[in-house]
Amino acid sequence: MDPIDLYQFHRPDPDTPFEDSVRTLAELKDEGLVRHVGLSNVSVDQLERARDIVEIATVQNRYNITDRDSEAVLEACEEYDIGFIPWFPLGAGSVGEVEGIDAIAERHDATRHQIALAWLLEHSDVMLPIPGTADLEHLEQNVAATEIDLSDADVATLS
Repeated sequence: MDPIDLYQFHRPDPDTPFEDSVRTLAELKDEGLVRHVGLSNVSVDQLERARDIVEIATVQNRYNITDRDSEAVLEACEEYDIGFIPWFPLGAGSVGEVEGIDAIAERHDATRHQIALAWLLEHSDVMLPIPGTADLEHLEQNVAATEIDLSDADVATLS
């Protein structure tokens, strides 16, 4: 059997001690069944405790331009050079609620969603957004967001 490249532990079970789950993932890694371990929906404290047990490659928490509750976790990932995968990176389309986003989108000849993705990419070097897509046109729009060069003023407005 081929090893799993990245096993993303999606949701800590409140009925199972967190460290027990992480130890199991460490064992799978030691056995060669998993190459890299990722965590989802964790706090900074949980990330720290997990790092004491096994090397963590990624963290996947809810995060987007309108929901920054995981900012401290993102900062910890930056400190430890751990990839941060924001789930719900476009906030179900609520990016239009961000002050100034329409003007910035117009200046860049882009959509609000493209600006929101560009902001995520500009916000952190460890950011790895994976937006959902329903068709090829939407995928192309998402990919085009990687080419948007936000100015410092744009980032300050959105931040």
